[in-house]
Amino acid sequence: MHSPSAVVRMKFLLLQQKYLEYLEDGKILEALQVLRAELTPLKYNTERIHVLSGYLMCSLPDDLRAKAEWEGKGTASRSKLLDKLQTYLPPSVMLPPRRLQALLRQAVELQRDRCLYHNTKLDSGLDNVSLLIDHVCSRKQFPCYTQQILTEHCNEVWFCKFSHDGTKLASGSKDTTVIIWQVDPDSHQLKQLKTLEGHAYGVSYLAWSPDDTYLIACGPDDCSELWLWNVQTGELRTKMSQSHEDSLTSVAWNPDGKRFVTGGQRGQFYQCDLDGNLLDSWEGVRVQCLWCVSDGRTVLASDTHQRIRGYNFEDLTDRNIVQEDHPIMSFTVSKSGRLALLNVATQGVHLWDLQDRVLVRKYQGVTQGFYTIHSCFGGYNEDFIASGSEDHKVYIWHKRSELPIAELTGHTRTVNCVSWNPALPGLMASASDDGTVRVWGPAPFLDSQETEGLTVKNYSSEFLPDF
Repeated sequence: MHSPSAVVRMKFLLLQQKYLEYLEDGKILEALQVLRAELTPLKYNTERIHVLSGYLMCSLPDDLRAKAEWEGKGTASRSKLLDKLQTYLPPSVMLPPRRLQALLRQAVELQRDRCLYHNTKLDSGLDNVSLLIDHVCSRKQFPCYTQQILTEHCNEVWFCKFSHDGTKLASGSKDTTVIIWQVDPDSHQLKQLKTLEGHAYGVSYLAWSPDDTYLIACGPDDCSELWLWNVQTGELRTKMSQSHEDSLTSVAWNPDGKRFVTGGQRGQFYQCDLDGNLLDSWEGVRVQCLWCVSDGRTVLASDTHQRIRGYNFEDLTDRNIVQEDHPIMSFTVSKSGRLALLNVATQGVHLWDLQDRVLVRKYQGVTQGFYTIHSCFGGYNEDFIASGSEDHKVYIWHKRSELPIAELTGHTRTVNCVSWNPALPGLMASASDDGTVRVWGPAPFLDSQETEGLTVKNYSSEFLPDF
């Protein structure tokens, strides 16, 4: 022991336990002797000694335990005492409590972190873990296999998005319709629920309200209208158009669910209420894609200057957050609000840290020209990233790995959009110019050796540096 004061503190803790145990046993004289002849001479924590002396007045053991907030004589209080003494002892003298268990837990957590396909809740306990073999998740438990092909659209499908509660999927098409699909909670099969019609220019973007009551549909560049649907009733609540010269191609909901922002590449940037009334507007911002920050005040907007800026509608200030060298075709933000996923023309998928304003990672493999392709975060802890591609594939990466862990084949034309179910980590959907929506899930038979429509890259954990 290098510190004399630490020795005094340890003695004090031991003698305090001794004193309380004498009191509980009714040995008042022995307790008094400890207080006077052993505790007081330490000249440590006089205030606490005064408190301890007051316990001499307790007539019953229960009163003593209640006043002293002490478990009483026995294993519980002595284990607590040992834990306190442990903090003063170097590990070379006495191993920290439950050291082996801590090492085993760390080993299991490290194996899970390095597992390319881990897509379930992280259980920090060791009860459900075998220490006989290393942890590994099979790729067959991962959403790499076509579960369903939805063919109800009769033209290119430009967008798809699961609701926040994961019970519905909305898909928008060049065929002027939005189809709402119901997700079966048990079989994870999708069934057509409603068709929302009349979007003359086609539907290229969809946004669910925070409570999933409403759905906003936007069209392509030459569309000046925006549709706000009540999903429960299938009724059109608002059809908004400020001017025929507008281009309203993107939209984002305020977290309060009472307002939304919309804009386009012709310089429109509006904040509106649910009836389409204009609350605020920002002049001269050519918007490509939008996102509302959880503070309820700031809106992120990618523009034609290859950047993402933050716009505050309350104090009318704006600031640069991301600057790319090529056009940002679309972007999305993680649940934490910390990370942004950008689809950059001719470059592919980039991950940015919005807080530190740095480019974290460039994901390889995807083919991206000047089409608008929408990627997404996904999986149980948003550990994965998925994107469509112009080479007809869906690419999946582990967030920390630049190389894809899976390339999903099956679509026959450009994959425009991928959406990962936020409530069911093993369910994903992709929309393509081939007119279909594909639903991806785990392998139907986990013992099957070969399954059509999957190329998996088995990269070692060296490609997974700590993020």
